[in-house]
Amino acid sequence: MMTDVMEQSGGPIRPKAEQPAVNGSEPAGENTGPAEARTGTEEPSASARIVQIRERIDEIDHALITLWQERAALSQEVGVTRMASGGTRLVLSREREILERFRVALGADGTQLALLLLRAGRGPL
Repeated sequence: MMTDVMEQSGGPIRPKAEQPAVNGSEPAGENTGPAEARTGTEEPSASARIVQIRERIDEIDHALITLWQERAALSQEVGVTRMASGGTRLVLSREREILERFRVALGADGTQLALLLLRAGRGPL
């Protein structure tokens, strides 16, 4: 399972640099409390690995949010430019193309994701 995470993320997961402890206990920025409460396991090596994986997940989430926002802004600019030149609000063939691309790559969930992306860029129908 861990290999899958590493391969899908584009490379090995590297832990962040050690951060100084706060009051001599946990590294700065870490949640406090038993390891099991934070990671779901008391086993130290599994807990450490979960923390590493979650750090990478958080990095990916940040990138997704940034790209989502950029995509929405670009899509909105396309719509404004098209309408300002006398074009239509939507180009349905383009929306179908995007829906199909996501469906092929990700299945039914991809279709749902594409619908959300389209809405973010053009607003509700």
